[in-house]
Amino acid sequence: MNAHHSILIVDDDDALRLLLAEQLGEDGAYRVEQAATLAAARGVINRPSGGRTDILLLDVNLPDGDGRDFCAELREKGIHIPIVMMTGSHDEDDVIRGLDAGANDYVAKPFRMGELKARLRAQLRLFENSEDVVFDIGPYVFHPARKQLLDQKKGQRIHLTEKETAILKYLYRAGGQPVERDVLLHEVWGYHASVTTHTLETHIYRLRQKIEPDHGRAGILLTEGGGYCLNPDL
Repeated sequence: MNAHHSILIVDDDDALRLLLAEQLGEDGAYRVEQAATLAAARGVINRPSGGRTDILLLDVNLPDGDGRDFCAELREKGIHIPIVMMTGSHDEDDVIRGLDAGANDYVAKPFRMGELKARLRAQLRLFENSEDVVFDIGPYVFHPARKQLLDQKKGQRIHLTEKETAILKYLYRAGGQPVERDVLLHEVWGYHASVTTHTLETHIYRLRQKIEPDHGRAGILLTEGGGYCLNPDL
């Protein structure tokens, strides 16, 4: 969780790809991966383990195919991560074809880095509020819409209550920073006079019993700074 999101940059222009990787990876904003071909990109996205891609920055023209066709291929497979296409063309028909293939956004080269970063952030915000979003939390893949954690190595599914799901989702979005008890109470329960910090602590206890590998001992969901956080070192 040091880098909150992972991004895969697919472009055969080595100089541009390396520049993008450097700029997007600064300050730990993204965990950056790179591919110069569609074949290499498929290898990253389809790997059975070792991290998930949260957003794809995809060039149109690649040595082994058209990025728009790859975008359509991913959508047909049910992969819903945000895809931002890059192209050297300003032609409207070119942009329409990319969006029709399932791209979320389109940027024309040369682009301004600040604008690109803003577009990526906007797409991630939209995706994180969608039903398709998934998160990595420790050994688990977290599916908020299903109220479920999946341990892929063990093949174990952990079912969560609505409140447990909301707690994990809010703590994940805090990026490893402690969230005070009162803040978490308000975000999960809203304004309910009957709800106290004891209610929250009870839910945290039950959640730990479900998700902590070491018999409920806090290693994933930590108590810190007058509140709770997810372990930023996972």
